[in-house]
Amino acid sequence: MSHKSSNISRKSFLTTLFWAGAMLPFLQYCKQKTKSILLKITGTNYVLGHQLWAKDFPKPSEEIKTKFLIVGSGISGLSACRHLKKNNESDFLLIEMENHLGGNASNGENKFSKFPLGAHYLPIPNKEDLELIDFLKDCKIYLGDDQNGLPILDDEQLTFPKEERLFFKNEWQNDLVPQNGISNSVKQEIARFFKLMEEFRIKKDDSGKYWFDIPLANSSKEIEALNLDKITFESWLKSNNFKSEELLWLLDYSCKDDYGLGLKYVSAWAGIHYFAGRKNNWATNRNDQVFTWPEGNARLAKHLSNIVDDQYLSKHLVYDVNWEQENVEVLVFDNESKTSKKIIAEKVLFATPQFVNQHIFKDRKFKNFNYVPWLLATLTLKNEFGGGEELAWDNVIFGAEGLGYINDQHQNLNQIVGEKVITYYRSFSTDECKKARKKLYYLKEEELKKLVLDDLKIAHPEIEDFILDIQFHKLGHGMISPVPDFIFGKERELAQQNIDGKIFFAHTDLSGISIFEEAFHQGINAAKQMIKP
Repeated sequence: MSHKSSNISRKSFLTTLFWAGAMLPFLQYCKQKTKSILLKITGTNYVLGHQLWAKDFPKPSEEIKTKFLIVGSGISGLSACRHLKKNNESDFLLIEMENHLGGNASNGENKFSKFPLGAHYLPIPNKEDLELIDFLKDCKIYLGDDQNGLPILDDEQLTFPKEERLFFKNEWQNDLVPQNGISNSVKQEIARFFKLMEEFRIKKDDSGKYWFDIPLANSSKEIEALNLDKITFESWLKSNNFKSEELLWLLDYSCKDDYGLGLKYVSAWAGIHYFAGRKNNWATNRNDQVFTWPEGNARLAKHLSNIVDDQYLSKHLVYDVNWEQENVEVLVFDNESKTSKKIIAEKVLFATPQFVNQHIFKDRKFKNFNYVPWLLATLTLKNEFGGGEELAWDNVIFGAEGLGYINDQHQNLNQIVGEKVITYYRSFSTDECKKARKKLYYLKEEELKKLVLDDLKIAHPEIEDFILDIQFHKLGHGMISPVPDFIFGKERELAQQNIDGKIFFAHTDLSGISIFEEAFHQGINAAKQMIKP
């Protein structure tokens, strides 16, 4: 969702992931009134992924040698490849289980529009994040500076007006902070909260480190800041006398937006970081905008994939790894030819989440890594949907279970004369993610349709009359969630350590927050370690 000065945004959720989802192409027509709606379920290749549990693979029939092997082609893996090439290290091979690169930053497409299947935008970075700014220059998103020293950004890749709106008290309002018809006391409480967040945004320790920074590894380890990671955001809000329904809804929405879990479950440090981590100090005249595209962050994944060129193998699953004094031997299964291969490398980077790594490494079973399931639903609607009212890029519904929907055609420069395409987002906020994942897995088309439409009908009671088709996309392990004692906990620290200087790890679940910037820097940091003598 769009990044206002108050940081109300849907940041990228999720960078690389695997899921116990539903890749089987279930198609059916459901009769409703006098029309048929095409329903389809997609997901990641859980059938192949679950073979890790059984490990019933044929013996290797081919051997490949490479200096560096990268496992996983989400943003972390692709970013690592980019850093290797920029440092004249071109002898690498990338392995991916899916049939495409990009991980969570993937997309679908129909004849009316591209649409995201995961992360869908990138907020403007902090001025201190020179590596990300350099990447934006490579992508021709950042075009240089003007005479005042302000960055010149490609307008076509920034959100167009109207950027966001909220359905609140039976009408649409601009911005996501509830405004219409609220009492003066609520207005004062909201203002007090954002004043406090501004103080946290600029707060530094004695060494000059921000309390809240991006990437998180740059954040201060001040004891008072670390203590915020030991309590829930909800308890911190109560202790600071924040209690209005409107504000608490907004903050709960914000936490689900970035972390999947609401304010009852995430740490106070994470809750505050949502508002204080971004400094609004680079493109200061663009703070109300984000970078976005019809296909979402698949555009950024494409830029990174171009660097990889043809140095990758898709539809390949890593199922075993052994390391000796000189090399690392990795066994992979080729799902296309149904054969196994042995890859011999000097060093290996696993840019895969820990719920996958635990089936490859015996000692990587971590208990405190919580992955929230997500559901995306892309709806193709008759052009008359909305009754002539302009859709915003980001459309949120107060009190709904989901996080609203994105107008996938909003960034289209051509006049839209055909059907409309929107993508609805919903996380399953609970302290029992495993149960929620299992429930989502078994939900069928009609059940999913009801779940989505019950939310959308709050703002669009007649939406069913305009639907032509719905594609549901299940993400069982959609994103890591920063519950108390996780971001600065011992387990996360342990999970980041390399093995004998030969096997390295990079993923947003190792940072604690699943946003593009974290995935991007995870890959860079791992690559830097790998190329050290």
